Amino acid sequence: MDEMTRLRELRADAPVPDRAALAPGRKRLTDAIEGRGRRTFRLRADWRITSLGAVVAITAAALFVTQIVDTSDPRQSGPATVAGDLDLSSPAAALGRAADFLEQQEVPPEPRADQWIYLREEDPYQEKQWKEIPAEVRKKMDWSYLPDSWIPYDDKAAENDASDTDYQTARASYRIAAGLPEDPEALLAKLRKVFPTGDGSNGPREAKDEHSFRALTVLLESYPLPPDALARMYRAMATIEGVGVTDHLIRDAGGRQVIAVTRAYDRNTRREILIDPVDYSYAGDREVVTRTHEVTGPEGTLPIEHKRGDVLREVARTKAAVVDAKGQKP
Repeated sequence: MDEMTRLRELRADAPVPDRAALAPGRKRLTDAIEGRGRRTFRLRADWRITSLGAVVAITAAALFVTQIVDTSDPRQSGPATVAGDLDLSSPAAALGRAADFLEQQEVPPEPRADQWIYLREEDPYQEKQWKEIPAEVRKKMDWSYLPDSWIPYDDKAAENDASDTDYQTARASYRIAAGLPEDPEALLAKLRKVFPTGDGSNGPREAKDEHSFRALTVLLESYPLPPDALARMYRAMATIEGVGVTDHLIRDAGGRQVIAVTRAYDRNTRREILIDPVDYSYAGDREVVTRTHEVTGPEGTLPIEHKRGDVLREVARTKAAVVDAKGQKP
């Protein structure tokens, strides 16, 4: 009997978590968030945009090595429970199982216009960089590392700002998701229109499947999303050429075991979308080196070696909720 089977049997009687406490989804942060500019967040969230200087800074600061979960190790702690019987043999199996589970969940009411979205996200790189900045310099900056953030659900100012084609407010994202068609091909076509690709001057040109994956994952990061809409998104994700799934749970930046849905970014790295194996909500993302290579830095700096398995960037969403006021925590 393998370790995953033993783990599932040990958790067989564990209750399914309360839906209200474990609603799926994501809301991208805006420039209203506690000193964080929308541009700052987008550079982190939009994995297409990684300047050479940023790569150098990331690598010089720290490289986080991929952690392969060994469930037989008593020091490792697993999820409280697993929604159904995990099948990580293929993206269709893993994401289909997730969709089956989500389709059985009750759709909660849409948040009220006066409510707020609370997110807690662990970002080891940003946290480390913030701590290394001298205190006197921090005081003069208009940015700070804060894992907790709040944004208004009905953000009219941001809703009327068309300068960022990847950005949608929480309310707009919820309604886009709720209106997605059942057919995976039609769903992806709609999202490609909502989140258009660049023309080479205002953003990278993307092939159809690359564009589909980015557009879908931008919406996937939004919070909240109706569970039935999330199910449709997962089924569509499984149809995108090049999408894979890691055949074991991995450790995220928050120390949790999560599912990793993968797709190559270029010949050297891949993007990993992390999914909670308990309720199949969005749990974060990361960028992992798939081929050892060197990156040439600015003039006067030495090349930096990125080794296969190095994690260049990772964010773990450890909590998300709809609350009644800014500063309130669930």
